[in-house]
Amino acid sequence: MMRLGLIADIHGNLFALEAVVDELVREQIDQIICLGDVAALGPQPHEVLARLQALNCPVIMGNTDAWLLNAQVPPEVAAENSRPIYEMAVWCAEQLSQVERDYLHTFPATLERPLGGERTLLCYHGSPRSFDDVIAAVTPDATVKEMLAGYSAAVMVGGHTHTQMVRRYEDVHIINVGSVGLPGVNAGSPELAKNRNVSWAEYGILSVEQGRLSIDLRRTPIDVNRMIQAAMRTRMPHLDWWVQKWK
Repeated sequence: MMRLGLIADIHGNLFALEAVVDELVREQIDQIICLGDVAALGPQPHEVLARLQALNCPVIMGNTDAWLLNAQVPPEVAAENSRPIYEMAVWCAEQLSQVERDYLHTFPATLERPLGGERTLLCYHGSPRSFDDVIAAVTPDATVKEMLAGYSAAVMVGGHTHTQMVRRYEDVHIINVGSVGLPGVNAGSPELAKNRNVSWAEYGILSVEQGRLSIDLRRTPIDVNRMIQAAMRTRMPHLDWWVQKWK
């Protein structure tokens, strides 16, 4: 029997991460795998990176992880809804030490794990091809084929869209475990500024027992008021804008 905890898109939200880790500990998971986007766009980048290192879990490179290694506000970004995202990313990048940057540099683009027999698990952020790719339930098969070209696995799992999904493509199960720290909407989208009233964190558990494979997509409730209180003790810019995601 093997049980893997799959988490993604923490986005600097330590409070949500701890809620998920507490559940995974109770579930007696063999290993946690993080699918990227760990620190940017949230109030606790240091704390999340330290927690992941303490967990000693593999972490995939996400698009906002790459942002932190070269964060800047493009001069052409003038839209009211888009600018806070870039300025928050720059703030997060400025908080990081060289040791933390070195840690980010260790994140691979993909990760493969055996599932027993001939089956394997392939982990990525957006797709095996690019952390910027989007695989959604409505993505045309022809587009998915291009994203998966050159890769094969029984199960492929990622994040990036902040939306949980199970999709069958040919003989592959494509899984999205959602988001720990900003569930429900793509963090790179201006739509983040809209009222969502989310009160949970998302993750997945992949189990293999006597050759049977199952995936459990979960939402765990979090105390939003306590989480916001913790965030308010930080100096992240546009914090009121971030709070709108939850309230």
